[in-house]
Amino acid sequence: MRSTVHLYVFDGFADWEPAFATAGLNNPDFQREPGRFEVRTVGAQRDTVVQSMGGLTVVPDLGLDQLRPADSAMLIVPGGRGWEADGAHVWAVNKAADFLDQGAPVAAICGATAGLAKAGLLDDRPHTSNAAAYLNGTGYDGTDWYRDEPVVVDGNLITAGGMAPLEFAREIFRLLEVYDDDALDAWYQLYKTGQSVWFARLREAAAA
Repeated sequence: MRSTVHLYVFDGFADWEPAFATAGLNNPDFQREPGRFEVRTVGAQRDTVVQSMGGLTVVPDLGLDQLRPADSAMLIVPGGRGWEADGAHVWAVNKAADFLDQGAPVAAICGATAGLAKAGLLDDRPHTSNAAAYLNGTGYDGTDWYRDEPVVVDGNLITAGGMAPLEFAREIFRLLEVYDDDALDAWYQLYKTGQSVWFARLREAAAA
């Protein structure tokens, strides 16, 4: 049975932030269970064209009102334009809250963490973002729970700064058990260091 990971898309979403994660999920090579995952996009409304910050045109596969946590392996929420504005992306934030309430995983990066913070979703659990001062600007009550790290995992919630898309993807893969441990480490080192020796180790780990 295939597992679907949902990516929230909107006008001005930062397309590079979830790119390592979505590419790895959609590519069966080296996966523990090849072909298990698929990625579908979800927008505020279905069939409403959005354009990423990088100029990519995307038509969401479904609307947020159609998305149920029980039908999803994870909701990925990228950063981009508008997260700091009052009331911005409220439907996506509410959906993320619904996921967390029902024990379904949520992965938020960059500006999306500000949206979660303003909704009180980071007030009592370890998390990170672009900077502590960035989240403090939201007026949230989770300052004591902030961790100055590229990515933080707390149960079914992954948060990351916008400068850490690679680490963000690694923790998504770890939580969803996309790769065996040795393959995941080789995958990360390959893209972190750019050294081809890690590709050979990735192949060896996957074959084992």
